Amino acid sequence: MPLSSPVAREHLHTRRIVCEGFRRDDGLWDIEARMTDTKTYGFDNRHRGHIEAGEPVHDMWLRLTLDEDFVVHGVEAVTDAAPFAVCPAITPQFAKLEGLRIGPGWTGQVKQLLGGTAGCTHLVELLRPLATTAVQTIRGKRRDGKPDDAPRKRPAHLDTCHALRTDGEVVKEHWPEFYTGP
Repeated sequence: MPLSSPVAREHLHTRRIVCEGFRRDDGLWDIEARMTDTKTYGFDNRHRGHIEAGEPVHDMWLRLTLDEDFVVHGVEAVTDAAPFAVCPAITPQFAKLEGLRIGPGWTGQVKQLLGGTAGCTHLVELLRPLATTAVQTIRGKRRDGKPDDAPRKRPAHLDTCHALRTDGEVVKEHWPEFYTGP
């Protein structure tokens, strides 16, 4: 069901974020994200001159190469469009993510390494949906190598949202050994 009909309004800005996950032939995984910001009107920019309506104000890309355990083996960050000429200069700093693992503590580690003036706000923000896309891509396709009757460890995603609360019906049905309800 879509949102309700809005009051009369003027469309001014669009931010698009597209995230995609790929299994590579070498056994690793590429998770890519692209963010674009566009305006519905043209405007002058001190560093780029006139930016036409629909031309990206921001056009930024990230690729993380991961293994099955969500450890980062490679990072590529690109800024194709930004409001300031200096913006693309920060992209090599994102290599600091190599060796980190997407999981509990990921966001804090990212902020510690790339927060504030050590990174780019937009690329750092893009890492959150990129991490979620990694989990959605890899979890269902990785090879655990565990027999079906092997004990499972508590999935990290339990208690991260209303649907996955440990006292709820979804956990009771899918992960009964971790169900905490009555």
